[in-house]
Amino acid sequence: MSGPGAAPGTGGPAPARPVRPVRPVRLGPRSVAALVLVSAVGVAAFGWPLLADPASGPAHSGDAPWLFALLQPLLLAVAVAAVADTGLGAKAVAMLGVLAAAGAALRPLGAGTAGLEPMFFLMVLSGRVLGPGFGFVLGALSMFASALLTGGVGPWMPFQMLAMGWVAMGAGLLPGPHRLRGRWEVAVLAAYGAVAAVLYGVVMNLQGWPYIAGMATGISHVPADPLEVKLAKFAAYVLATSLGWDLPRALLTVVLTLTLGGAVLRALRRATRLAAFDAPVAFTAPPFAGTKGGNPDG
Repeated sequence: MSGPGAAPGTGGPAPARPVRPVRPVRLGPRSVAALVLVSAVGVAAFGWPLLADPASGPAHSGDAPWLFALLQPLLLAVAVAAVADTGLGAKAVAMLGVLAAAGAALRPLGAGTAGLEPMFFLMVLSGRVLGPGFGFVLGALSMFASALLTGGVGPWMPFQMLAMGWVAMGAGLLPGPHRLRGRWEVAVLAAYGAVAAVLYGVVMNLQGWPYIAGMATGISHVPADPLEVKLAKFAAYVLATSLGWDLPRALLTVVLTLTLGGAVLRALRRATRLAAFDAPVAFTAPPFAGTKGGNPDG
């Protein structure tokens, strides 16, 4: 006789269906459009030193970063509002606040020490478990909070927010979120974290490179240079100024992911299940409805 959990026509239990992870921030059409818009403007913001009109000359070469620094927070606000419009509930906001505070607290631990930034591994793992929408908001908010915590507020902050949002969002877009588990998943995340940590430094160099234009060095940004010359100078600038910071950051991300990644992933997934982001909210009458002073009427 078949049990209640038996498959039709058999005496054995029904095969278990894979449990899909619950996303606290679900990407709808508006949120996707907003993220694409912000990312497109971000690409233009980071890439303008390479694509600047040679006829613009150096007189206004410093205007674009300030313009984009003013524009980025407005576009990020549009993205956050659109993402929230798709279902960012109170429990998701609470988890976002906790993880953003943890990321902001981790960043100063390695600041100023060969580029070591332990927050990267937390952003990658959080984006993997909680999805690209949550990851983008978490990365941007963590950078904003850490800038306030460390006093690192400046024209570079919107660029840092956007770049860290990309890092966490990219982890949420990695393949196999429903199947890949265990050591292989940790290895994939470690490899992604290493690449993302280096690329983060490279794109942030695009933001800072034009500021040395007045130093008249061989690697200074000159708007009149052709694109191939700019690329060669930028590569030399990266090698000379930041690669010694980017590689230790990548190495630390790999070490932390390989040693702590499994435990952190399990903790994040358990917290997500317990939070039950997709559980419907139902309002019921209080147990003593129709009573007075805690005693039944009459």
